[in-house]
Amino acid sequence: MKGTGKIRKVNKYSLIQQHLIKKGKITSWEAIIKYNATRLSDIIWKLRNAGWDITSEWVTKKDGTRYTVYHWRGQK
Repeated sequence: MKGTGKIRKVNKYSLIQQHLIKKGKITSWEAIIKYNATRLSDIIWKLRNAGWDITSEWVTKKDGTRYTVYHWRGQK
């Protein structure tokens, strides 16, 4: 049986790019849950090397848990 068209494989790198363009920020937990991307810091490193202006913000919850929020400043 033939398909209805080309199958497009979108990689995690592209999904994270699209998320940052749309939302402006992302956390590791969001990347894991939404895109099954367990190595967000590596993707962020590659985006920075490609010229993306991404900053890191450490957030501490009331229970002492810390996590990083990555913010994209809208420039590639």
